[in-house]
Amino acid sequence: MKKIGKLLLVALTALSIASCSKFSKIQKSQDMEAKYKAAVEYYEKKNYYQALQLFEELVTVFRGTVKAEDTYYYYCMCYYLTSDFTIAAYHFNNFSQTFPNSSKAEEALFLNAYCYYLDSPVSSLDQKNTLDAIRQFQLFINRFPKSEKVAESNKLIDELRAKLELKDFNNAMLYFKREQYKSAMIAFQNVIKSYPATTYKEECLYYVLVSSYEYAVNSISSRQAERYKIAMENYIKLIDAYPTGRFLQEAEDVYERSKSRLQKLGVS
Repeated sequence: MKKIGKLLLVALTALSIASCSKFSKIQKSQDMEAKYKAAVEYYEKKNYYQALQLFEELVTVFRGTVKAEDTYYYYCMCYYLTSDFTIAAYHFNNFSQTFPNSSKAEEALFLNAYCYYLDSPVSSLDQKNTLDAIRQFQLFINRFPKSEKVAESNKLIDELRAKLELKDFNNAMLYFKREQYKSAMIAFQNVIKSYPATTYKEECLYYVLVSSYEYAVNSISSRQAERYKIAMENYIKLIDAYPTGRFLQEAEDVYERSKSRLQKLGVS
């Protein structure tokens, strides 16, 4: 068995050396047609790194020729299929601008946006790529409104917006946990303004209420009355929107405490 293993290793090593030697020979070749054919073969066999190295030269060589479009498309796809999404996005966008009438322009512009989507990080991190992805999908929809990819693009936009929504909600919660109640109140209100259909609306309204109450408690005496009144108004907004909501008991408690503190301040 050991002997068979050694023979297999020798055979694989020899095959690897031969393969490297063949690729090196193709790279050095001045026959661009043969190099193009080899690049396509590497691509079709899913050897994208080797194909990419060959197409990188061929993109320049075939610029302005009948092979320019296909060569550049393969080049874009190699970056995409090797998960280099930042560079792939750039080239897909450039492809769609360089070959606007190409049958592949629609796919390229969609994949440009999709690369930004794939590079969009978790909600706790910077969301520049998320915002860029939304913009790019919208550009795709505007340019190809009848595309079969429009429905998928809209679905992905919703997913990306949900990530932004979660980030904004978590940021508001962070203010709340740090007892920065004025900032928390504003941040929760902004979540509702920015995302009218947010799934966090009930929570936001509740935390606006609690934040406004705590903000009043910690205010100077001359400002407390007006701020307790704001807290009570926020209670009404919550109850109007969710009369049987899950925060009903806690909200009523905050309302009663606000009312009691107003009475102690001599305000009815």
